[in-house]
Amino acid sequence: MSSDIVLTYDISGEEFSLAGEASVDLKGRLKLMGIPAATIRRATIALYEAEINLVIHASGGQITVFINPQYIKMKVKDDGPGIEDIPLAMSEGYSTATDEVRTLGFGAGMGLPNMKKYTDEFDISSSIGVGTEINMSVYI
Repeated sequence: MSSDIVLTYDISGEEFSLAGEASVDLKGRLKLMGIPAATIRRATIALYEAEINLVIHASGGQITVFINPQYIKMKVKDDGPGIEDIPLAMSEGYSTATDEVRTLGFGAGMGLPNMKKYTDEFDISSSIGVGTEINMSVYI
Protein backbone atom coordinates (compact mmCIF):
# COMPACT_ATOMS: atom_id res chain seq x y z
CA MET A 1 0.00 0.00 0.00
CA SER A 2 3.04 2.28 -0.22
CA SER A 3 1.93 3.89 -3.50
CA ASP A 4 -1.57 4.52 -2.19
CA ILE A 5 -3.00 7.94 -1.51
CA VAL A 6 -3.70 7.91 2.22
CA LEU A 7 -6.38 10.02 3.89
CA THR A 8 -6.97 10.09 7.63
CA TYR A 9 -10.10 11.33 9.34
CA ASP A 10 -10.53 11.78 13.08
CA ILE A 11 -14.20 11.45 13.96
CA SER A 12 -15.47 13.14 17.11
CA GLY A 13 -17.99 11.31 19.23
CA GLU A 14 -21.51 12.64 19.71
CA GLU A 15 -20.94 15.38 17.12
CA PHE A 16 -23.82 14.59 14.78
CA SER A 17 -23.43 17.94 13.03
CA LEU A 18 -19.95 16.87 11.84
CA ALA A 19 -20.87 13.31 10.89
CA GLY A 20 -20.60 12.92 7.15
CA GLU A 21 -17.72 15.35 6.62
CA ALA A 22 -15.25 12.55 5.86
CA SER A 23 -17.53 10.92 3.29
CA VAL A 24 -18.21 14.29 1.64
CA ASP A 25 -14.46 14.98 1.49
CA LEU A 26 -13.77 11.53 0.06
CA LYS A 27 -16.50 11.97 -2.55
CA GLY A 28 -14.97 15.22 -3.76
CA ARG A 29 -11.47 13.78 -3.95
CA LEU A 30 -12.62 10.66 -5.81
CA LYS A 31 -14.53 12.81 -8.33
CA LEU A 32 -11.38 14.83 -9.01
CA MET A 33 -9.49 11.59 -9.57
CA GLY A 34 -12.00 10.50 -12.21
CA ILE A 35 -13.26 7.48 -10.27
CA PRO A 36 -16.55 6.12 -11.71
CA ALA A 37 -19.68 7.55 -10.06
CA ALA A 38 -21.03 4.11 -9.07
CA THR A 39 -17.77 3.31 -7.26
CA ILE A 40 -17.81 6.68 -5.51
CA ARG A 41 -21.39 6.09 -4.39
CA ARG A 42 -20.62 2.69 -2.89
CA ALA A 43 -17.49 3.88 -1.08
CA THR A 44 -19.09 7.01 0.34
CA ILE A 45 -22.21 5.19 1.54
CA ALA A 46 -20.03 2.70 3.41
CA LEU A 47 -17.86 5.47 4.84
CA TYR A 48 -20.87 7.54 5.92
CA GLU A 49 -22.35 4.55 7.76
CA ALA A 50 -19.00 4.04 9.50
CA GLU A 51 -18.87 7.70 10.54
CA ILE A 52 -22.37 7.57 12.00
CA ASN A 53 -21.55 4.38 13.93
CA LEU A 54 -18.42 6.01 15.37
CA VAL A 55 -20.49 8.96 16.58
CA ILE A 56 -23.40 6.91 17.94
CA HIS A 57 -21.71 3.91 19.48
CA ALA A 58 -18.03 4.60 20.05
CA SER A 59 -17.59 8.24 21.04
CA GLY A 60 -15.51 8.71 17.91
CA GLY A 61 -12.55 7.05 16.30
CA GLN A 62 -10.29 7.20 13.28
CA ILE A 63 -10.83 6.32 9.63
CA THR A 64 -7.92 5.76 7.25
CA VAL A 65 -8.63 5.52 3.54
CA PHE A 66 -6.15 4.06 1.04
CA ILE A 67 -6.77 4.82 -2.64
CA ASN A 68 -5.01 3.42 -5.68
CA PRO A 69 -6.11 2.59 -9.24
CA GLN A 70 -7.45 -0.84 -8.17
CA TYR A 71 -9.32 -0.10 -4.94
CA ILE A 72 -10.49 2.17 -2.15
CA LYS A 73 -9.73 0.57 1.22
CA MET A 74 -11.19 1.97 4.43
CA LYS A 75 -9.96 1.09 7.91
CA VAL A 76 -12.27 2.19 10.73
CA LYS A 77 -10.98 1.93 14.29
CA ASP A 78 -12.45 3.00 17.62
CA ASP A 79 -11.77 2.56 21.31
CA GLY A 80 -15.45 2.17 22.11
CA PRO A 81 -17.21 -0.44 24.18
CA GLY A 82 -16.91 -3.16 21.54
CA ILE A 83 -19.64 -5.30 20.00
CA GLU A 84 -20.87 -8.21 22.09
CA ASP A 85 -22.53 -10.21 19.32
CA ILE A 86 -21.23 -9.40 15.83
CA PRO A 87 -23.66 -11.68 13.94
CA LEU A 88 -26.59 -10.03 15.74
CA ALA A 89 -25.15 -6.55 15.08
CA MET A 90 -24.89 -7.45 11.39
CA SER A 91 -28.64 -8.20 11.16
CA GLU A 92 -30.68 -5.56 9.40
CA GLY A 93 -32.74 -3.53 11.85
CA TYR A 94 -30.83 -4.51 15.00
CA SER A 95 -29.64 -1.45 16.91
CA THR A 96 -28.36 -0.54 20.34
CA ALA A 97 -28.89 3.17 19.69
CA THR A 98 -30.56 5.14 22.45
CA ASP A 99 -34.04 6.63 22.08
CA GLU A 100 -32.40 10.07 21.98
CA VAL A 101 -30.28 9.04 18.98
CA ARG A 102 -33.33 7.56 17.26
CA THR A 103 -35.28 10.81 17.68
CA LEU A 104 -32.47 12.48 15.71
CA GLY A 105 -33.17 10.09 12.83
CA PHE A 106 -30.23 7.73 13.38
CA GLY A 107 -29.90 4.23 14.81
CA ALA A 108 -32.12 2.28 12.41
CA GLY A 109 -29.82 -0.72 12.54
CA MET A 110 -28.62 -0.52 8.94
CA GLY A 111 -25.08 0.79 9.47
CA LEU A 112 -23.11 -2.46 9.53
CA PRO A 113 -25.37 -4.25 7.00
CA ASN A 114 -25.00 -1.32 4.57
CA MET A 115 -21.22 -1.24 5.02
CA LYS A 116 -21.10 -4.89 4.00
CA LYS A 117 -23.67 -4.45 1.20
CA TYR A 118 -21.86 -1.59 -0.52
CA THR A 119 -18.31 -2.97 -0.33
CA ASP A 120 -16.52 -5.79 -2.11
CA GLU A 121 -14.62 -6.84 1.01
CA PHE A 122 -15.79 -6.40 4.59
CA ASP A 123 -14.19 -7.61 7.80
CA ILE A 124 -15.08 -6.70 11.38
CA SER A 125 -13.39 -7.57 14.65
CA SER A 126 -14.33 -6.36 18.09
CA SER A 127 -13.33 -6.88 21.71
CA ILE A 128 -15.49 -5.84 24.64
CA GLY A 129 -13.92 -2.90 26.47
CA VAL A 130 -11.24 -2.53 23.78
CA GLY A 131 -13.03 -1.40 20.62
CA THR A 132 -13.89 -2.34 17.09
CA GLU A 133 -12.00 -2.41 13.80
CA ILE A 134 -13.65 -2.61 10.40
CA ASN A 135 -11.74 -3.07 7.15
CA MET A 136 -13.65 -2.68 3.91
CA SER A 137 -12.72 -2.30 0.26
CA VAL A 138 -14.44 -1.15 -2.89
CA TYR A 139 -12.82 -2.20 -6.16
CA ILE A 140 -12.49 0.34 -8.93
